[in-house]
Amino acid sequence: MLLSDDETFAPYADAAREIVMSSLGGMCYMRGLIETHNGCVKDCLYCGIRLSNRAVARYSLSDDEIVETVVNAVGVGYGSIVLQGGEQRGEAFVGRVERLLRRIASECGDKAPAVTLSFGEQSLESYRRWRSAGAHRYLLRIESSRESLYRSIHPDNELHSHARRVEALSDLRKADFQVGTGVMIGLPGQTIDDLVADLRFMRDMDIDMCGMGPYLEHKETPLYARAGELLPANERLRLSLRMITLLRLLMPTINIAATTALQAIDPDARTTALRMGANVMMPNITPMSVKAEYKLYENKPLGENSLTASLTEGVTRAGLTPVFGEKGTSRHYLDRLALGADTPSLSAMNFEV
Repeated sequence: MLLSDDETFAPYADAAREIVMSSLGGMCYMRGLIETHNGCVKDCLYCGIRLSNRAVARYSLSDDEIVETVVNAVGVGYGSIVLQGGEQRGEAFVGRVERLLRRIASECGDKAPAVTLSFGEQSLESYRRWRSAGAHRYLLRIESSRESLYRSIHPDNELHSHARRVEALSDLRKADFQVGTGVMIGLPGQTIDDLVADLRFMRDMDIDMCGMGPYLEHKETPLYARAGELLPANERLRLSLRMITLLRLLMPTINIAATTALQAIDPDARTTALRMGANVMMPNITPMSVKAEYKLYENKPLGENSLTASLTEGVTRAGLTPVFGEKGTSRHYLDRLALGADTPSLSAMNFEV
């Protein structure tokens, strides 16, 4: 299906859309994304905010700035927030996030949003502290399920271990997070078989949500030297959209994001993703004063704000209803709770188109 022509693939995209419309109510959950800081202890070979990139203007929003942004987002209707930043380690960082979560819950009161965190690999104890403090979901991309490909895009040291990444995903499940992961599509050296393995990995990990999209290069990274090996950007986009469709068919009730990376190739690609099986949009509500500095890849879109008409209009053009003011918990996660932690959820069972 990943290699098929558009006419052959069309019924699968239609089936994925029908799942979103009939089983998930045709809703698109809107989550406000705040990029809290761009410092990182990792040196991933593809990433624009990697530790060794000296061209980055580093920033870190203050607690007051983060809480103010969250409160304003809740005030205009957001029921779900994503806090994302470069990976940091140690008690100072873990404690700060813990305090920040408690402060958000306190200042927002009965309108407190669901909070997704994306701060990289941490200890099980840290994950449990954050979950106890009020975080609900966690996004940690596997990037590639094939260990050798993972190694090709990371430095060869213990800080960048594929085994540790898989362990961290398992720890998130133990900490009772709604677990999200994802992959980059179109990496140098990646094959179609790798993408098939990625889909199976996400199914077998029984994830609750996914954020994946095309690999986009950054000129200040070592992997940029391999730009000549890449598929054309439009082909990376095409494969990304098909991955969304196929994952929806494999896991009908998880949450799947229409990511910003899609939009970096085609301004209308997030709407297309919603037509092909995605059901989450994450408008970037990072303060404009620093938004340009969280640059994981080139050509990052910067223009949107919390409630831009074009964003909601894109959702409605896809035939979905933009949903604000709701936490948007993954139905897959609720299935797991109902069935028991050790029982595969309904979404992990076989599904025929």
